Amino acid sequence: MRRNASLVSLLAVAVVAAPIAPRSGAEDLRPRHITPETIVGVRKGLDWLAQKQDADGSFQSSMGGAEYPTAMTALAGMAFLANGCTPSRGPYADQIRKCISFLVNQQDPKTGLIARGPENGRPMYGHGFALMFLACVHGMEQDPKNRERIGGIIKNAIQLTASGQSPLGGWMYTPSSGDEGSVTVTQMQALRAAHNAGFTIPKGTIEGATKYLELCRTPEGGIHYSYHSRSGTRTPITAAAVCCLYSTGDYDSPLAESCLKYVHDEFKKTQNEFESGHYFYLHLYASQAFYQAGDEYWDAYFPPARDTLLKQQAQDGSWSGDGVGQVYGTALACLLLQLPYKFLPIYQR
Repeated sequence: MRRNASLVSLLAVAVVAAPIAPRSGAEDLRPRHITPETIVGVRKGLDWLAQKQDADGSFQSSMGGAEYPTAMTALAGMAFLANGCTPSRGPYADQIRKCISFLVNQQDPKTGLIARGPENGRPMYGHGFALMFLACVHGMEQDPKNRERIGGIIKNAIQLTASGQSPLGGWMYTPSSGDEGSVTVTQMQALRAAHNAGFTIPKGTIEGATKYLELCRTPEGGIHYSYHSRSGTRTPITAAAVCCLYSTGDYDSPLAESCLKYVHDEFKKTQNEFESGHYFYLHLYASQAFYQAGDEYWDAYFPPARDTLLKQQAQDGSWSGDGVGQVYGTALACLLLQLPYKFLPIYQR
């Protein structure tokens, strides 16, 4: 269940995968727990996203004055990739190409930071999500010049992430400004995606980040918001920590086990509703954690989570997520609902 597939095999799956919802029926190809309603909901969500993409390839999502164009574009791009599409194949190939075009132009050539826009003063979120998306799409790019350019962007982004790590091993909203859990897990998953794509990660970077999560461990077995805050266990960050520890190959670490237990206990206690102001963020990572933990967890989690999300979907196909906006909510909902298709190595067991 937790075997490590070769890079060649992983990229081959990503390149040849067909879209999950071809315009002719594909019910015989549905993974377990994927219902016809799920297929329709995902298609409506992705169609809504496709219509919201700006001419320059970006996705804008603004609520309360907060704007995260780099992060939103990367997350929307991941949702299209999770559909089995590539820059050259599938109904959302054009949208993926535009996402790539926008994101590669967001990198500061001097620093390597992928975030020229406002990003609400928190560019490391956009940087991390953009690095993850570009690393996932790199092996799918068939044009040698484009692939080389994307590769250069990825290498510079990796260096920025590594150099921006705090002495304790974490990351903050801006490079080299401190550390907290949510940005740390974003960078860890991005680095894992880059590693999957064959890029070298500076020695000690992942080990330092793992150490940081250990430092943030709470008596309940979860994760604090940050080492310095000691503000109690945060379920969303705890779920994200499980994903990151699994992505390092550390499936049997005591921290991974305690974090998984904590999140699973919260899941059972609230009957899958999870009492959190970061509902979509929490479910994005909880779904990955339960999926990678095995069928016992996944079978209990996914059907009720799926049904709840589909009930929350608006008539136009969108979801409004966590006060961040519809692009954010729709991208995250589509990612969760498409996990069983296994099109993206970063989300696979």
